[in-house]
Amino acid sequence: MKAEIHPDYHKVTVVMTDGSEIETYSTYGSEGDRIVLDIDPNTHPAWTGGGQHLIDRGGRLSKFKKKFDGFI
Repeated sequence: MKAEIHPDYHKVTVVMTDGSEIETYSTYGSEGDRIVLDIDPNTHPAWTGGGQHLIDRGGRLSKFKKKFDGFI
């Protein structure tokens, strides 16, 4: 690697929403920093299988459903 072109890679602690902590390496912050997450794999619907909610704003969803009703 070329000298002085890469960011500092150091150990940080990641704090999950449930309070558990994981030590990992990152270029974020400085050595020993704590990264506190608002959303993590324990709470995010993409990983927990949470339902997807379709919100009809201004009738767009209804218009789409009407247009393609019986398409298949």
